Amino acid sequence: QVQLVESGGGLAQPGGSLRLSCAASGSIFSTYVMGWYRQAPGKQRELVASITNGGSTNFADSVKGRFTISRDNANNTVYLQMNSLKPEDTAVYYCNADRWGLGKELYWGQGTQVTVSS
Repeated sequence: QVQLVESGGGLAQPGGSLRLSCAASGSIFSTYVMGWYRQAPGKQRELVASITNGGSTNFADSVKGRFTISRDNANNTVYLQMNSLKPEDTAVYYCNADRWGLGKELYWGQGTQVTVSS
């Protein structure tokens, strides 16, 4: 099993930046595809970005060019750098671990609130 703990959410102004961190423990970090999802009020949870152990990344069209995802396998941590934030980025952001990227063994963090507002 994997335990995931997010941090770094908060309030940002439009055009501002935030960095989310997700610390993983309990299993072999390198075997998991790590991802960030978000869920806004009244909407379904959606994939924001994901990264494989080899560093291959995938982004939602809405965040391409603004967000980056990275992972530190030595410290079992994945990051989401969010730049040029927009009000529509406001959501609860969840860290996700998907063992081998198969979608069969999934773990979630507790979520961290990101609010973009002036």
